[in-house]
Amino acid sequence: MTILVTGAAGFIGYHVAARLLARGDTVVGLDNLNTYYDVSLKEARLARLTMQPGFRFVKLDLADRAGMEALFATERPQRVVHLAAQAGVRYSLENPQAYVDSNLVGFTNVLEGCRHGGIEHLVYASSSSVYGGNLTLPFSEHDNIDHPVSLYAATKKANELMAHTYSHLFRLPTTGLRFFTVYGPWGRPDMALFLFTKAMLEGRPIEVFNHGKMVRDFTYIDDVVEGVVRVVDRSAEPNPDFDPEHPDPGTSNAPYRVFNIGNSRPTPLAEYIEALEEALGRRAERNLLPMQPGDVPATSANTSELDAWVGFKPDTPVREGVRWFVEWYRAFYKV
Repeated sequence: MTILVTGAAGFIGYHVAARLLARGDTVVGLDNLNTYYDVSLKEARLARLTMQPGFRFVKLDLADRAGMEALFATERPQRVVHLAAQAGVRYSLENPQAYVDSNLVGFTNVLEGCRHGGIEHLVYASSSSVYGGNLTLPFSEHDNIDHPVSLYAATKKANELMAHTYSHLFRLPTTGLRFFTVYGPWGRPDMALFLFTKAMLEGRPIEVFNHGKMVRDFTYIDDVVEGVVRVVDRSAEPNPDFDPEHPDPGTSNAPYRVFNIGNSRPTPLAEYIEALEEALGRRAERNLLPMQPGDVPATSANTSELDAWVGFKPDTPVREGVRWFVEWYRAFYKV
């Protein structure tokens, strides 16, 4: 089938597109190749995709309403995997408008394209950041998410609400995936593992926030891709047991679902750094800093709903995943 993957030059988008191509789907990859981080890395990912039969690249900004309308009319995809977004919690304090343009205006254009294009299933990236001020671990899809602590998180919650509206009004099946700290080869240069690896190889100290007292549910990219592809193949359905007098945030009487995709093994940041030290064969000098605005001290995913829906639970151990990232980093940057 033909599947539109937005953010195809991005970290998760690249891996998902490659997996769909490998199984024989036609993939239309959309990306605007913005300069939020190193464009040459995005171009390198894209070059690997364009070598494969069945891939077509469209350079387009999600906020371009006319361009998005033309894309859906021309390509006529059957399913959409929407992974393009303005990412990053800290950057949302510096440039909030970028999040409005991409994550709100852009997502509206995706929803409209799906609505008018008769799309079978829209799968879109949400984020573990939607849990915000919730301190009850592990996070569950049945939890209230009314207290985001960053604009990025607020836009991702808004995406879930917007998707639900389209599922309700137009019976468009939508599934939101709340990703938990995804890492691995071809990863994002603005994330901790990439920043730490670069600094350590250059002999610089690493910046460790909240004085290292952070816990994250680090999730390896291959596990995320497996979850995404399985969800793509099973459209959201109305929950026949949904009770509007006692509404469950995780389901609906519309064809709408949200799922956590996390490793369910919350790892202290210190242990993550130790795994990196082991993989690199050198010690890290730590520059301990206070908690950054918009951050949360800990994340942990309850993935029982994902497992029940598609029979899959991420399980790659952090030490293995970190080692595979380091092997890729050394090969790609020749260090």
